[in-house]
Amino acid sequence: MTRNTGNTIGWIVVSLLSFMIGWYPITYFLVDRNFGLLSSKSDELLDSMPWNIGFYCHIIFGGIALLTGWIQFSKKIRTNRIHLHRIFGKIYVFSVFISSLAGIYIAIFATGGMIASAGFIGLGLTWFFTTYFAFNHIRHRRILEHQQLMIYSFAACFAAVTLRIWLPVLTSLFHDFTIAYRIVAWLCWIPNILVAFFINKKYTRFGFTQSLN
Repeated sequence: MTRNTGNTIGWIVVSLLSFMIGWYPITYFLVDRNFGLLSSKSDELLDSMPWNIGFYCHIIFGGIALLTGWIQFSKKIRTNRIHLHRIFGKIYVFSVFISSLAGIYIAIFATGGMIASAGFIGLGLTWFFTTYFAFNHIRHRRILEHQQLMIYSFAACFAAVTLRIWLPVLTSLFHDFTIAYRIVAWLCWIPNILVAFFINKKYTRFGFTQSLN
């Protein structure tokens, strides 16, 4: 398998997973909320207006970020549809700012206590600041730094996908949701950031002129 073929397959897999999970928040509007992660929350928390605002801002704008973020790595769009790249980029950045800040707030109430809260707060801060600096760099036409930071940003965004991959595995392994959730609060994003680091290291050698797909 050639490197370009591997890149294309990887990009397709990431795109499909992002598309699938990006639409997942709609589920909370179609069925009873007492399922998935919310089944571990207390009735008092589920009735809290500030928490609900934070929760829905987090999942709705997080879903939008997933649906628009992967598109930004298409060289064809960046080259032939630069106006679309800019439009989707602005939507992504705005969505990240809302979702990450809301995520930091609801992380305070995460199942699993301080360990889980610290993990998700770390994720929210990483997502917010990598996106902020990426946006700031492109405003000053520092393209290489912008591209590198956007890879870190989307790696943090992709935690929404990796969390849903790791959580059932860890729950099955430990037979305890709380233990699994404490671990996944860190595992869902730190490996993603490490992968982003190695991607950046690899493509920097080529002046970052090659597309990830």
